[in-house]
Amino acid sequence: MKSYNIKHRSYYFSIEIIRFLETLPKNYIYQVIGRQLLRSATSIGANIIEAQAASSKRDFKNFMNHALKSANETKYWLCLLRDGLKTKPKGINKLLSEADELSKILGASMLKLKGRK
Repeated sequence: MKSYNIKHRSYYFSIEIIRFLETLPKNYIYQVIGRQLLRSATSIGANIIEAQAASSKRDFKNFMNHALKSANETKYWLCLLRDGLKTKPKGINKLLSEADELSKILGASMLKLKGRK
């Protein structure tokens, strides 16, 4: 998972999230948070792919910004699972660390893009 290509990293992160979600209990709380986590985590890579196919610099920035927002939202849902529930799902800290790294990479990219104006 330590590829430096953001596209590949976000793709494999999505796969790890899917595998993680398969291990969660099947009760209401886990299901609701799990759905939100699945949406936000898979949205990171989807928006990066869209950014690479963007027709303008403005579209590129917009998709990358959405990817950053999704990474931050993903961290929120993972923290909720880690801190808000009695049982601590296995592997959550590793996922949270990767979400944080993706967020930092995307944030740095956005700062660089904004600096080119």
